Amino acid sequence: MAANNPAGVDKEQAFGMAATEMEYRVELFNRLAQTCFNKCVDKRYKEAELNMGENSCIDRCVSKYWQVNGMIGQMLSAGGRPPM
Repeated sequence: MAANNPAGVDKEQAFGMAATEMEYRVELFNRLAQTCFNKCVDKRYKEAELNMGENSCIDRCVSKYWQVNGMIGQMLSAGGRPPM
């Protein structure tokens, strides 16, 4: 089994790690959707579709959210030091 898996991780561990990663991704998406929705969409629904302002706001919000998420990931992988 170790010859097929150079990292030394067995199947059960790999499935556990994949499940944890999936849970993280789902939570990240849910937080992103909720944050940008609350920030950008009017609480009194006037139309069935998003208007131009809401679309632009959501686009910027999602872009910034991913950018910050990437920066945090880089900081964590570098030992928690902020970029200079």
